[in-house]
Amino acid sequence: MRRRKGHTRALLPALSVTALLLAAGCSSPAAQAHRPASEPSRTRTGQAPEATDRPLTVAAASAGTATATASPGGSGGRARPTTLSVSSYDSKTRRAVISPESGASSSPTPGATRTPRPAAVGDVIASTPAPGAPRGLLAKVTKVVGETDAGTEVQTAPATLDALLGDDTARGTVPVDPAAFDVDKLLPDVDVSWTKAGDVHVGPEGAEVPLGSLRLDVRADVATAPGAPASADASVSGYVQVAPQVDFRYGGQGTGAAPDAAYLGVSGDWTSGWALKGRAAASTTTPLRIPFAKLHADPVLQVGPLPVVVNLDLTCYFQVSADGTVTVDVEQDLKGDFAAGGTFGADRGWTPVSSADMTSTPARTSLTAAGKVKAALGAEASVGLYGAVGVTADLAPYVRAEASGTVTTDSAGASWAVYGGVDLSGTLRLQLSVFGTPVFQRSIPLGALNREWKLASGGTPQA
Repeated sequence: MRRRKGHTRALLPALSVTALLLAAGCSSPAAQAHRPASEPSRTRTGQAPEATDRPLTVAAASAGTATATASPGGSGGRARPTTLSVSSYDSKTRRAVISPESGASSSPTPGATRTPRPAAVGDVIASTPAPGAPRGLLAKVTKVVGETDAGTEVQTAPATLDALLGDDTARGTVPVDPAAFDVDKLLPDVDVSWTKAGDVHVGPEGAEVPLGSLRLDVRADVATAPGAPASADASVSGYVQVAPQVDFRYGGQGTGAAPDAAYLGVSGDWTSGWALKGRAAASTTTPLRIPFAKLHADPVLQVGPLPVVVNLDLTCYFQVSADGTVTVDVEQDLKGDFAAGGTFGADRGWTPVSSADMTSTPARTSLTAAGKVKAALGAEASVGLYGAVGVTADLAPYVRAEASGTVTTDSAGASWAVYGGVDLSGTLRLQLSVFGTPVFQRSIPLGALNREWKLASGGTPQA
């Protein structure tokens, strides 16, 4: 475990970044019931993607293919594997050093030439994370600067996926290995648990984590209203359990220069169980938002010969708004799935996708006095390609309570209700043009999605 100034950094045991990924045609049931027609559905294991002519295979990235290139005048500009690698990259100058991989001439990557030619002007290079490019590199060679001891130094410019994928099609879902996440704990009382095939890491005693899921348990005190008795001390405690996936689609060239279709999004299964106690003092107009953990992973999707590096960041937080008058003891369990992203069609451009299908049950409900309170235990996610963020999404399952009267919920002189709900919002970013699609002029909101349902109510209004 490493320590950083101001918080603790817990590094989960890491696999090779190129060994994270999915089986071909892997699917998830996430958000099927609420999926818009424009979102590409995920296929079941063993099924092929939608009807296409020889779609590119989507499979786990192998350690032997770290780089792919496409050259001007090549076969349709399509990518091919290569034994060249990016030995260093300077993001400020956009200069890279390209060199043959060690041992490449004797054990080349399947399909690559045994003696790779040096990088040339016009080459488009896609690389897994490399020195100076920790989130992968997708770039075009604009100038050969010269030879160095480490390899050929080149000047580069940003490139897009259509330069490598051309008329090909591909679709896949990346279930992110929970062991691949770097986790920064932002509060002292945070425990991390995860399971993956052949290995288990369980944090708090009694935690049960399904295969492929990551769980974070947290407890934190919340500011109490001035003048409140000691018995009204406020706190939030509970856990978030998530199995995140990155969804990717490329639909081949359309009638113009842009792809016919594209999709980038994040989805997954969600489970949480948490409690809010006491008399919290937090503005009802400006909620108190406290992040308790930040997570990052760079899974690699192998699309034919092309390594597509996806970048996933999650910030888990709790948020409270209250008028400081109501004392609560509320606990809820919640389970469901979600999806958020952007889909591109040649006839309509980029459009947002957002869905959440969740249900909850109250394990305990008690309110005292009149007032309002709302608390959420959520996660803010961002997903991008080769270091360019394309989609951000904020998923916030919550519990909301309100009461009138001055007695407990067990008495007939009060009217009270507790609601469960989920908010989902986010933004499509300009960087989605990495697919080779036209650049839109401003970020596009996903649109606010809200669902709410009554968990419990009782009492009679006071006269």
